[in-house]
Amino acid sequence: MTISTEEFGNLFGSFEREAFRLETLDDYGQSGGVDAYHDFLAGKSRPEGYDSAPWMQTVRKATQSGKRMYRVHILSRPLTKYLQYELSWGYRRNMTAGEEFFILDTTEQENPLPDVPDFWMFDERSVARMQYDDAGKFLGADQPSGDPARWTEYRDVALRHAVPFAEWWDRYGTE
Repeated sequence: MTISTEEFGNLFGSFEREAFRLETLDDYGQSGGVDAYHDFLAGKSRPEGYDSAPWMQTVRKATQSGKRMYRVHILSRPLTKYLQYELSWGYRRNMTAGEEFFILDTTEQENPLPDVPDFWMFDERSVARMQYDDAGKFLGADQPSGDPARWTEYRDVALRHAVPFAEWWDRYGTE
């Protein structure tokens, strides 16, 4: 069932314990933060307001109230320009608000979750499956019907094969 942008946004204010995201794309360059991405590509500094973007406020509010926000990104090296931007600017910024990141690097291992789409899962009860076009533009989200146990298993598999972002970045961030 397709959900409205408002309904999707409300999920971030209504979860009680945790919000988990699985990211599977190499390029989200046509979704949120497009201007900052272009600044990154041009070798400019972070734009004014980048560190205080609304997403930062959402994350900070959740984590300061004891909720967990975390994600796993499935990727392989060498990183696309977009992933270089997302990891060096976005992840490192979001960590200051309390969001946690993990990397499932498939460069030297098989992807344990082929064909699993991007999704957010809230409190292991509610799932928002993300829809993107081929250029990485966010098209919307839907809420799949049925038991969310399948999505919980996807999360658990991703976490079992992933490493903390800081550890991965220290090793591969300059490649």
